Amino acid sequence: MQLGIRLHDTENLPFEERIAGVRKMGYKCGHLALSKIPDLASAPEALTPGYAKYLKRIFEKNEVDVAVLGCYLNLADPDPERLKVIKNKYEASIRFAALLGAGMVGTETGAPNSGYKSCPECRSKEALDSFIKELKSVVKIAESFGVMFAIEPVAKHIVWNADRARIVLDEVASPNLGIIFDPVNLLDETNYMEREEIFSHTIDVLGKDVIMLHLKDFVIRDGKLVSVGCGLGEMDYTGILKFIKENKPYIHATLENTTPDDHESCRDKILNLYESL
Repeated sequence: MQLGIRLHDTENLPFEERIAGVRKMGYKCGHLALSKIPDLASAPEALTPGYAKYLKRIFEKNEVDVAVLGCYLNLADPDPERLKVIKNKYEASIRFAALLGAGMVGTETGAPNSGYKSCPECRSKEALDSFIKELKSVVKIAESFGVMFAIEPVAKHIVWNADRARIVLDEVASPNLGIIFDPVNLLDETNYMEREEIFSHTIDVLGKDVIMLHLKDFVIRDGKLVSVGCGLGEMDYTGILKFIKENKPYIHATLENTTPDDHESCRDKILNLYESL
């Protein structure tokens, strides 16, 4: 397992210093969300070949992989004009990822409203059909550029569990589509007590298609599930990391919801557990 971190969770330094720091902290890869890093441009018209090559040199100099280029936009937006803009951003991100040498372009799976808000309709067949339709066209673009595209199931979005994700994979039927496995994102206030069963089922249903791992933890505060850094909550990663160690050699795995103050303890807890298995 090649452990990394979300780059926007690291200390806010000039970008070249930020990536040098990531390497010094022992990380081997990063989750790059251009819009969340102050000194990086993210508009589609800014994603030129020269910009991609500039960033690629920085990452290669520091021996840090771009595990995923994040493009977390709503492919189920019902507004045709907004959806057109969103899909243009996906196309630009896919082209940029190809030039940058990113492992994949990653996204979540949206909601059937322009506010990207969780609602009962997220779990409808109509919402799933709409998402699959738009995803197919985006994945075709990824295929044309030779880029992997990955979806991340989230309990409050359209693809809210492993079975829905399996439907998506089978319907799109592309070798360029995979799964980002974020165990905590499969949980909410109603199901977190059944998490071991949920994780086991997810591995059974989606394991062969998992191409990246997100690592975080959770606590329940005032009746709500809140994400925190690894080792700061209720998660036991033993079974998940055992699956990873046995089946996914050298997979990219990035810490989430860390801060510059707690990332080292989160990193060490995950690595110590992984190495003990």
